Amino acid sequence: MSTSPSLSYHHGDLRRALLEAALVILEREGEAGVQLRDLARAVHVSPAAPYRHFDSRAALLEALAVIGFQRFSRKLEDVAASGPAETGMPLGHAYVRFALDNPGLFRLMFSSQLRKDNRPGLRMAADAAFATLRHVMGGNTQGQRNAAISQWARVHGLAVLLLDRHIALPDGQDVEQLIAGVLAQP
Repeated sequence: MSTSPSLSYHHGDLRRALLEAALVILEREGEAGVQLRDLARAVHVSPAAPYRHFDSRAALLEALAVIGFQRFSRKLEDVAASGPAETGMPLGHAYVRFALDNPGLFRLMFSSQLRKDNRPGLRMAADAAFATLRHVMGGNTQGQRNAAISQWARVHGLAVLLLDRHIALPDGQDVEQLIAGVLAQP
């Protein structure tokens, strides 16, 4: 009995393909839409194939959140590398823009369903993102840590309010103007 090529299992980089497909599903359907069986169907592999790379749905979601924190850290690092000028506004803008451009990923990264305390890879990625934020904000003293947390709370709150559509835009104002106006406040 021969197997047709379309039915036999062979996938170049299945882990990467699964993650890429999961990111698309996450943005389209949210966290609840990311299921291993549906993901297998999306990349045309057997239902058991994703389990070679992720032992559970939680492991897949953790891997997605790690990708999110890594992308987020790179975005913050890009802001820091763009110049020594006052980085608070550009950093805040980058934070809110990341959330608005990647709502499913952003929500997953900060989901209470993903407990970072028992997921070392996720904890490291989240801590690295916050370390980048602290570094860009100016250092590691307790006062600087508090300033970074204050800035984080401010931009995170703005991002969530915008994602949840709790802030109405006045006629003629776009979201970029709103972000700039809020971040310009002392």
